[in-house]
Amino acid sequence: MRPTMRDVARRAGVSLKTVSRVVNGEDGVRPDTTEKVNAAISALGFRRNDIARALRGGKRTRSLGLVIKDVANPFYSLIARGVEEVARTNDLLVISGCSDEDPARERHLIRSLCERRVDGLLVVPSGNDHRYLIPEINMGTPAVFIDRPPEDALQADVVLIDNAGGARAAVTHLIEHGHRRIACLVDLPGIFTARERRRGYDEALREHDVPVDESLIRVGQHDVAGAESAMAELLALGDPPTAVFTGNNRLTVGALRAIQAAGAGTALVGFDDLELADMLATPVTVVAHYPAEMGRRAAGLLCRRMAGEELPPQRVVLPTHLIVRGSGELPPP
Repeated sequence: MRPTMRDVARRAGVSLKTVSRVVNGEDGVRPDTTEKVNAAISALGFRRNDIARALRGGKRTRSLGLVIKDVANPFYSLIARGVEEVARTNDLLVISGCSDEDPARERHLIRSLCERRVDGLLVVPSGNDHRYLIPEINMGTPAVFIDRPPEDALQADVVLIDNAGGARAAVTHLIEHGHRRIACLVDLPGIFTARERRRGYDEALREHDVPVDESLIRVGQHDVAGAESAMAELLALGDPPTAVFTGNNRLTVGALRAIQAAGAGTALVGFDDLELADMLATPVTVVAHYPAEMGRRAAGLLCRRMAGEELPPQRVVLPTHLIVRGSGELPPP
């Protein structure tokens, strides 16, 4: 059993109140008694339960709850890194969990975090109904959404990237290099970022009078294997695409595998940078952004809300930029 203050008092031969005073740094305890209590604390390995103490006193727990999709994905781990940087400078603890794109899992995580009385929530949303958060927000727990906005009546702060603009720039780049048959791989249609990136793809084609060919579009690829299979299917068409826009880093990896397996010279621009993209035989051209900055901006905004800042909900949109490396500049055959 974890040692309690009663165990410390028993070992030191003092009252429970005396132990409480020593643990909480209060005055009124003789130096020799303080020394005995500290010796007992050290011998037993006692640790004060700050969260329980805060709950009893109605105080802040100095903790943030972070719900992301998948920490194994570098995009989300970088968001978490940015959050940690801000939390550290504000002497806050981050408690995080992964929803795995499951709305039920997301609700369970948020409920558990609120039960632990986190002072604020940072959420990469999986579902499209976050009205269950309204009672928590009304009771004083602020929430900031990252990467995707809440898609219901909930009014809350959100930090996004320019998804449609980045996708539009990627496809425009391919068009400017002579491509007209440009494939598109995007994630599940229920995901805000996937819809926005598909919208940017469509807009770029229309702006340059290139017909939108639905046979070249694959929606619903959620992982590397799915993207590889979809890209292989596209390359096997009688009139295959000469270029492809991939909607996130995992889809880029899957598409590259299929292109390499087929020995195709398909041009590619991917959304999200990826590690070693510049080290491949044909370095990968990407739409880059800064996930860590998303985490920093969201955590900073949450800290201001926790400090009492009262402004209308903020919608922060961070820019993207194209990194030209080679794969997006391959000409049509």
